Amino acid sequence: MMFFLWLFVLGLFSYFLLHNSIRRITRTPVWLLWLVIMAPALIWTGWLLVNGPSKSSPPDWLILPFLVCPFLYWFLVQLGRKEITSETAQTTVNDGTEPAKSQQKPALRPIDLEEEASLRDCFPWSVYYLRDLEFRPQAVICRGQLRTNPEAAYKAIRDNVEKHFGDRFLVVFQTSFSGQPFFALVPNPEHKSAESPVNNQPLNRPFFALGLLLITLFTTTIVGAQIAGITEKTVQSNPSLLIKGLPYATALMVILGIHESGHYLAAKFHKIRTTLPYFIPVPFFLGTFGAFIQIRSPIPHRRALFDVGIAGPLAGLVATVPLLIWGLYHSTIVPISNKSGMLNFDSFNPNFSLMMTLLSKLTLGGALNSETAINLHPVAVAGYLGLIVTAFNLMPVGQLDGGHIVHAMFGQGASMAIGQFARLSMLLLAFLEPGLLLWALILFLMPLNDEPALNDVSELNNWRDGLGLVAMGLLLAILLPAPRVLIQWLNV
Repeated sequence: MMFFLWLFVLGLFSYFLLHNSIRRITRTPVWLLWLVIMAPALIWTGWLLVNGPSKSSPPDWLILPFLVCPFLYWFLVQLGRKEITSETAQTTVNDGTEPAKSQQKPALRPIDLEEEASLRDCFPWSVYYLRDLEFRPQAVICRGQLRTNPEAAYKAIRDNVEKHFGDRFLVVFQTSFSGQPFFALVPNPEHKSAESPVNNQPLNRPFFALGLLLITLFTTTIVGAQIAGITEKTVQSNPSLLIKGLPYATALMVILGIHESGHYLAAKFHKIRTTLPYFIPVPFFLGTFGAFIQIRSPIPHRRALFDVGIAGPLAGLVATVPLLIWGLYHSTIVPISNKSGMLNFDSFNPNFSLMMTLLSKLTLGGALNSETAINLHPVAVAGYLGLIVTAFNLMPVGQLDGGHIVHAMFGQGASMAIGQFARLSMLLLAFLEPGLLLWALILFLMPLNDEPALNDVSELNNWRDGLGLVAMGLLLAILLPAPRVLIQWLNV
């Protein structure tokens, strides 16, 4: 039953991701792309329904769908890709809804001829030598040659545009696929004098956030009571036993809350408009699907993108490690069995992860050896899940925190290549550790591209680059298994 529930959740989640991302760049029906992505899970489900769980499926049924479906998915996306010009492909600046118009139809000009002269005056030849302007319905592309450092150029051009046009446009500074930096003026949705009034919907809804927090506390407490060994019948006869689920619930929500608070505070530091952290309650599995914040204004530069991206995982990790160590210290040792693994909290084997192996051995000492496993304390379960959440968010894919980090470090083009490599690596790792299979599937459903910052050209300083490499090192330490030599030396 739980398997089919997970299949249903995965199906909804994947369709939501596709509907909100890929439909903007291809005419291929979303339902067809969804079927291709879900094909491996649907094939395995069909095998289970026909033959039952006792009969294992042929290896070809496990491997071939993963080899064929990604290429079929890519082919279908390209087959229905919306027609855009080669110049359009070099930038993400468009209205996101309509393909480029044919050359026979005149394009609407965001500015008139008089304003065009003012715009040309915004580009001093000693800062950015402007060669030509390209007018699109929702943007003005300004191409030329950069003659000073990107930071100074962006500030000078932005100030000049604001002087002539006020807050009418956002100034975007990006690098094309050919490596040439260009400016783009796009309409500012917060333009105060626009014909359509600015959305006055309140940014922060504290009562809504508090309500979600209380509901999530309740659902995680129910799950925590189940982890503590309290059955549903026992709770019905004595509801006060639910209090035994509070250690798990409190620890998990502290970890998730601190993670999102890291994002929130970093966004506030860079004066980015963002909502309060919102928890996502669910009445099964972990009791929650995590928490999130919504950023409501553009990211000003790659430094801000990096800071907002890395603040959450690092803050969450600072909260996770002490709680995990405390939980491991209060866990019990049990004999290892064939059922021991990364998803069995009653007989947990930490060897799948280098960091979990080191923390477990450091905390439990000689009691943990090659013939024993761990019956995790509920707080240890929460700490372990916090570690998994940190690793998932550090994956350098798309709009995950890790995707923001590598985008800020290496630029958008390089970050997409890194993200594709990470997805393929995760799929290979899932063949070694089947518990990571769902994780690998979710990564393949996520788009590789990340939203650019307004100034997406200026690079990071050295200490941010170093901190980003440390974050990627933490990801590898969580994901990669402990080396066999280390396992033998530690006797775990």
